[in-house]
Amino acid sequence: MTRNLDISLLRAFVAVADTGGMTAATGVLNLTQAAVSQQIKRLEDAFGHTLITRDRRSMTLTPAGERLFGAARRMLALNDEVWAQMTTPEFEGEVRLGIPSDIITTYLPAFLKDFARSHPRVQITLATGSSAKLRRDLGAGRADVVLATEMECASEGENLVVDRLVWVGAKGGDAARLRPLPVSIGCSDCAFRAPIREALQEAGIPWRSTSEVTNTSAQVATVAADIAVMAWMAGTVPQGFDVLGREAGLPPLPPFMVNLYLPRGGGNEIVQEMARHIREAVTGYRRAA
Repeated sequence: MTRNLDISLLRAFVAVADTGGMTAATGVLNLTQAAVSQQIKRLEDAFGHTLITRDRRSMTLTPAGERLFGAARRMLALNDEVWAQMTTPEFEGEVRLGIPSDIITTYLPAFLKDFARSHPRVQITLATGSSAKLRRDLGAGRADVVLATEMECASEGENLVVDRLVWVGAKGGDAARLRPLPVSIGCSDCAFRAPIREALQEAGIPWRSTSEVTNTSAQVATVAADIAVMAWMAGTVPQGFDVLGREAGLPPLPPFMVNLYLPRGGGNEIVQEMARHIREAVTGYRRAA
């Protein structure tokens, strides 16, 4: 007696249960309603149980259907995982990734873990620094993929995220009220530096720099100690800090972008695969935020 389950029948059953009916499941399965109904009937005949009860208004899983539903979903997930593993090219080599330190903790884990798991034989080399430096590295062939935070996206880049630039201070802190305003600012080619300077100058607020480093941890430490404020992209503000608005006497700052840059010609297959993971993870993170 054969005991092999037909994955397509389980997929039809799960689709009907998830969507709430045969008609709705047709769009998910790309089948006619008659074909979906036939697949459910074949599955019920195979098990010798009615799995779904139907009336004109609703569809309900029977006790047997409830027992099957969870197991069917797990089996489909395993089936799809095996399919992906066996059909995805097994790349080898190295990909050199450049990313500014201020967005590392927000975006890097979102794509790096999945990429490393999918392509365990690819070596990932990570570099950080200002967006301007990382783009220079890409142009000189010292990097393969670069994420950059910029006010605009260059013609050769691809914009992934547009976010507000905001003032950030210690929770309940006093640094924002000091004059001259103490600002923890990046190095000379930090992308945030010019808009910070211009906004404060236009608002007539005197200020002084408390740090000029690309090391984000050092900047965060000065703000946590309430000896400075800093500018940060709203979607990447570290936990435990206050976003400061007009009530703090600080001027608005312009929006910023997270842009993706690849070598001229798009790079090799490994680079393209890394870029795909970045696109999916970064845009997915923003939709969920």
